[in-house]
Amino acid sequence: MAAGHPLTAEAGARVLREGGNAVDAAVAAVLTSFVAESPLTGLGAGGFMLIHDPTGEDVLLDFFVEVPGRTVGERRSELLPIPVYFSPEQPQVFNVGAASCGVPGTAAGLARALDGFGSVPLAELVREPARLAREGVEVNAQQAFIFKILDPILTNQPEGAAIYAPAGRILLEGERFVFGELADALERYGAEGSEPFYTGEVARRVSEWVVERGGTLGADDLAAYEPQIRDPVGARYAGRYVLTNPPPSSGGVLIAFALALLDAAGSSNLATVVAAMEEAQVARTEAFFHGLYEEGFARQFLTQERLDGAADRVRAGTRPPEAGHSGSGDRLGSTTHITAVDGNGRCASVTCSNGTGSGVIVPGTGIHVNNMLGEEDLNPLGFHMTPAGRRVTSMMSPTVVLRNGQLEMGLGSGGSNRIRSAVLQTIIRVIADGMDAQEAVTAPRVHYEAGAVQAEPGVDERGLDTLAARGFQLVHWHERNLFFGGVHGVARDPVTGRLTGGGDPRRGGAVAYA
Repeated sequence: MAAGHPLTAEAGARVLREGGNAVDAAVAAVLTSFVAESPLTGLGAGGFMLIHDPTGEDVLLDFFVEVPGRTVGERRSELLPIPVYFSPEQPQVFNVGAASCGVPGTAAGLARALDGFGSVPLAELVREPARLAREGVEVNAQQAFIFKILDPILTNQPEGAAIYAPAGRILLEGERFVFGELADALERYGAEGSEPFYTGEVARRVSEWVVERGGTLGADDLAAYEPQIRDPVGARYAGRYVLTNPPPSSGGVLIAFALALLDAAGSSNLATVVAAMEEAQVARTEAFFHGLYEEGFARQFLTQERLDGAADRVRAGTRPPEAGHSGSGDRLGSTTHITAVDGNGRCASVTCSNGTGSGVIVPGTGIHVNNMLGEEDLNPLGFHMTPAGRRVTSMMSPTVVLRNGQLEMGLGSGGSNRIRSAVLQTIIRVIADGMDAQEAVTAPRVHYEAGAVQAEPGVDERGLDTLAARGFQLVHWHERNLFFGGVHGVARDPVTGRLTGGGDPRRGGAVAYA
């Protein structure tokens, strides 16, 4: 198990020790993350689970957030912009409030995962996370930092302030985070499944609370929600086959494009990797976002003609048209990832996100509703432009790497637009550089966007000089930072079956073994 908190990882490992499979372990870990990593995920969030079974088909379970408004089509409130100080010099504005709330998918998605691929009853898996929510979890350094920077959102409404600032200020490291209503909700979830959260009492409370405050999350939106099974998108890289999140999400197809491009270019040095990142970024046009909702788009996007043209530029060291002008500003990305691998080579790679949270915590439900309708990165054509009933597009990219059909690695990351660069570089470190999982996850990273290369300390200086000579703007970070994502992955030797885990220190990552 590799995850974003020691309690999250241990929850999955405990299930594996007791005979559960990778999907059981992943679900247990996700439920625990609702408590241990509460600002990042929860029953008001959405996500994706990529499941690899060596004896069956590889599937992507999409339970991400959906656009509401089937009946309540017109919002009666505006998005509420709140500055968040990711660093003292770089405040970023996040949009929250009732108008930002989308249809959550985690309750439906986790239940569907267990029904189709698990072996342990949901009632058993909720017991420990419910106990933790009721008795409290000690806030560690990484969670304390997230609480601090999200303080204006978490305490924007009295319901959030009562949970995250019970003493009149945000919880600090070493104090206990307690969420009794979440404990009640988890116990109800274990006893009744997802029905109360979509067509029952909980759904009614959530809908009424959001709509009364001017949002569009109607009861019919919740009742209509269903997880979707999709075929993963794939790409060849260095003799491996990489499977990841398909459209309508954008992150997976961009990772597949970059890996296929690197494979065609025959290089994975820093300058080539950044060139591949730039090619992928430039491809994120308005037509790209419209295309994500069209049948067969991944195949059309990953054409040999497109790859050949980009590979020629990468090999020649020339930059693509519109280079340096694409992309929006970066965002923190309140997302958490979990990878579970069992002794039979099954892998469940699952990423969940609440955005930054909307600040709307519905009394009596244990639900902090997501703010996906207010996330700039997820609404590139403008806010409230996506039709009701569509999935919100996402950068989240749970991924598996196969060698001769056998699992070699499962991984994923938080980090909004940095997800694709974090996953890409971690794969390269394991496959091309021969690192183990923890070395690969910890290694310094770069990220290209909006004309600039962001670089952590320790990145190859000669490579950075090459990029500067090609006209890239360089931004040097003085220390490793959660800005660059939070990869949690498990690598498996396809010959011996030996497992190594990597928990990202940027986001308090942890590894646990069964």
